[in-house]
Amino acid sequence: MQRRGFLGKAAAGTAASLAVSSTVHAQAGTRWRMQTAWPKSLDTIYGSADALAKRVTAMSGGSFDLRAHAAGEIVPAGQIFDAVSAGTVECGHVFSSFFVGKNAALGFDAGLAFGLNARQQNAWMLYGGGLELLRELYKPYNIVPIPCGNVGVQMGGWYRKEIKTVEDLKGLKFRIGGLGGTIMAKLGVVPQQIPGGEIYTALEKGTIDAAEWVGPYDDEKLGLNKVARFYYYPGWWEGSAQITLLVSTKAWEALSKTQQEMLEAASTEQMAAMIAHYDTKNPEALKRLVGSGTQLRAFPRAVMDACYKATEETFNEIAEKNPQFAKMLTSWRRFRDEQNLWFRVAENTLDSYRYGVSANR
Repeated sequence: MQRRGFLGKAAAGTAASLAVSSTVHAQAGTRWRMQTAWPKSLDTIYGSADALAKRVTAMSGGSFDLRAHAAGEIVPAGQIFDAVSAGTVECGHVFSSFFVGKNAALGFDAGLAFGLNARQQNAWMLYGGGLELLRELYKPYNIVPIPCGNVGVQMGGWYRKEIKTVEDLKGLKFRIGGLGGTIMAKLGVVPQQIPGGEIYTALEKGTIDAAEWVGPYDDEKLGLNKVARFYYYPGWWEGSAQITLLVSTKAWEALSKTQQEMLEAASTEQMAAMIAHYDTKNPEALKRLVGSGTQLRAFPRAVMDACYKATEETFNEIAEKNPQFAKMLTSWRRFRDEQNLWFRVAENTLDSYRYGVSANR
């Protein structure tokens, strides 16, 4: 009995020592702040950032303490790129199209007009050379980019009036960011850069005539259906919208190899989880929106054709002035054309048939 008591006390003592050791290790370990561009109310996109942070922390046993911060808690969303570049925060969870003013080639990170869908973007990143090109692009900014999510192809936005012809776009004050705004300006649109939290008020007051955000689930959360009646699709300016974890190069290099792999593994996990979350939430949200009076509209073919022409012209004009954009555009177009060939053969054929059968039931 005494021997058992001794062993029990020894085991308890060892467990206590390990607990203390683990706590000390966690306290002395790596602590990172992740500044996101999203309010906590967006449980899909902010929720993905928070899940990524918690996953890294859990995998490391607390020795790599990564914590997500909602929009503006450390720096405003528009300053995340500079904050990561300067090392003010270790990483930022963003949509890189916010920062194409620094270099138009950053648009390839988020997704381009009439571009790759979420699966194709992921393929280009991981196996088509896209990520290597992007890391080369980000290097002078002291940033390491890690793809960490995708919301899929977005909706075409909310409009106070119908868009029946290309002429209806002229003079339209439209909240849209990135290269999409540059393209639409060719058609007479007046692009407006407005943070997500301010879109509702701008539409309600008539400061803008239309606005795009993400898709049914997130748009419903912002209440955009209450201030604009017409909801258009598709959001052609982003074949998919990839989310990126921008990591300070200095902070990245200070991580152990194991910690780096944890961060990349958790980010890759969210590539699948985020799009799955949106694909689950969007159908029900769309039904609720239409049921409450939203007028769902497809952009007319003539409008789509004009936008495609303006897109190709814009890309070629940028490529003439920006060698980095030109280099990435060559890789991206080649990959896009190959994907179009494959998806047209099997994926599109099956999907089109399924949609047709479902609609006629």
